[in-house]
Amino acid sequence: MSALLEKHIVELLQERNEKAISLLYEHYGDTLYGVAYKVVRNSDLAQDVLQESFVKIWKKSDTYDASKAKLFTWLFRITRNTAIDKLRSVNTKTDKEIQIDVSDVYNLGVESIKPDLIDVRENLDKIEDKYQIVLEALFFQGMTQQEASEELDIPLGTIKSRLKIGLRELKKIYNPSILLALVLNIVL
Repeated sequence: MSALLEKHIVELLQERNEKAISLLYEHYGDTLYGVAYKVVRNSDLAQDVLQESFVKIWKKSDTYDASKAKLFTWLFRITRNTAIDKLRSVNTKTDKEIQIDVSDVYNLGVESIKPDLIDVRENLDKIEDKYQIVLEALFFQGMTQQEASEELDIPLGTIKSRLKIGLRELKKIYNPSILLALVLNIVL
């Protein structure tokens, strides 16, 4: 690609002119598809990655700085990172599905254990406040760890640590198998 054409595309991108995307696709689409395919190894996923990459390129067009990288390098990085994210997302989803299919969790008989029947709420006050808050958010308000982190303005790693310690403290109060069944019942 000529430097003049690349400069023209960059100007169109920065002006938010939709022609830029057409020109990018025309001149870089096949190569960026190849980048995506090399990471995800699946043509449908590579197409998804390419489409998501062009959306990101459009949205981030004002962040491109020609003094830091050539246009292709910038496009390559966005596409490669998008492909890696897509691959991780698909692998995580697949791992969760596989884990559920082979899990013995459903054989534990947790359906009969209800948190209100074993007075967990009343016993939460026996552990430190910082653990109570996290357990309350996760088990009684139904938040995910990420949601609790955002809602409580506590780092995700701290949420995980406080959950672990809080459960350890509750374990001292309850029979460990009842606590496990309770946790599985609430999480599932």
